Amino acid sequence: MRALFCLLLAGTTACAGAARSTSTSTTPARDSSQAAIGLGSTSTPNADPFPSTYVPFPSRTTVIRNVNILTAAGPTIRNGAILLQNGKIAAVGATVNAPGDALVIDGAGKYVTPGIIDDHSHLGVYAAPGGNALSDGNEATNPVTPQVWAEHSVWPQDPQFPRNLAGGVTTLQVLPGSANLFGGRSVVLKVVPGRTVQAMKFPGAKYGLKMACGENPKRVYGNRGGPQTRMGNVAGYRSAWIRAVDYRRKWDKWNADHKGDPPVRDLGLETLAEVLRGNILVHNHCYRADEMAQMIDIAHEFGYKIRSFHHGVEAYKIADLLAKEDIGASLWADWGSFKMEAMDAVKGNMALVDHAGARVIVHSDDPSGSQRLNQEAAKAMAAGAEIGLPISEDQAIKWLTINPAWALGLDDKIGSLEPGKNADVVLWSGDPFSVYSRPEKVWVDGALLYDRTDPSEQWRTDFELGFVPFTGTNR
Repeated sequence: MRALFCLLLAGTTACAGAARSTSTSTTPARDSSQAAIGLGSTSTPNADPFPSTYVPFPSRTTVIRNVNILTAAGPTIRNGAILLQNGKIAAVGATVNAPGDALVIDGAGKYVTPGIIDDHSHLGVYAAPGGNALSDGNEATNPVTPQVWAEHSVWPQDPQFPRNLAGGVTTLQVLPGSANLFGGRSVVLKVVPGRTVQAMKFPGAKYGLKMACGENPKRVYGNRGGPQTRMGNVAGYRSAWIRAVDYRRKWDKWNADHKGDPPVRDLGLETLAEVLRGNILVHNHCYRADEMAQMIDIAHEFGYKIRSFHHGVEAYKIADLLAKEDIGASLWADWGSFKMEAMDAVKGNMALVDHAGARVIVHSDDPSGSQRLNQEAAKAMAAGAEIGLPISEDQAIKWLTINPAWALGLDDKIGSLEPGKNADVVLWSGDPFSVYSRPEKVWVDGALLYDRTDPSEQWRTDFELGFVPFTGTNR
């Protein structure tokens, strides 16, 4: 981490041993006429105008042995070992072959899990220490704002990022807030130090679209031109999708034949068209069961898929429908009764949804809760046991890892400890479902980025450093 700090502060390769390889652009060459006009004049599927510049931090071959491994891909491996090599999980099992240059860590009977994934975060867009200056999550100027992108509000120096890493979170989805029917695009970030949001962006991750139903949009806009009612909410979704269908049809035709002038580009309709093409995943804030069912009907009407309902305090009422539709349920363990649409919350929600065969995800929507997602899962396990629906640790670890990875479309890269996947790994002081356990070490792509026992391996943002006076005569 000392080398990483030097690299990030200086922005050069001057720190010995800390240089990271320079990324090479994969953008196709353009002719001079295209360069003069710019690609921003046309709407292209899967366009990436703000590409990730993330480069994995330096890592070394590492073996963690004598540990209990919750793989999220099968049964717990007792007294097992895992090999991290070249940023990937190279081997996992009862034993692994340790290369001669490997750093060998004796886990002494502790626990290893995949890095935790929070698919509902507002870090960076509602950065600490808070206040209006850092309140950038809701573009509450219109109920339909799919044109805004959360990444353009993310502050990389938010001191909540390193605290998430210390909680074992290695990947998170930063979403716009829930004031609007369509809140805008989300962004998937690696929880790593970066001077820019692009340096934190998960390469190749799909964008998400934040939608919200229920009380929030009608509360925010009820006296500002509407919607004032839930029926106004639904009319607003449908009207926007109708425009998006027409927009997509025109652009798909022009992109296919390039006949005549291109249609006029619209950033908001472009986001919705990408949802219709399957290139952007829908994450839908919704509390009540009846409203979730209505949102599913709207998705059927316009031919898109909802990836996950977020909050879903009444998900247990339609758990069979969620399983049938293959829609995730990104839930809290015990939040409820803080407004009318949350009144029917039950603590057994996750267990009930899980036993119905739907995909349960533990999410936070809270900077403090995101640091303790393992405890949220443990509370939901206890609630399940109380109603006769026990959840095993092998199942609960999926709520924190492979299930949110699926919700982000990244389950082929992260979320489980399997050979070939990214080496996002957490070594815990004890059973991760115990309130007394904490992450001791956290690796992202095989690089040790957090060590609870070594202050020099604990990330501090520029904001936390405060004023650092210059020394010497070089000012």
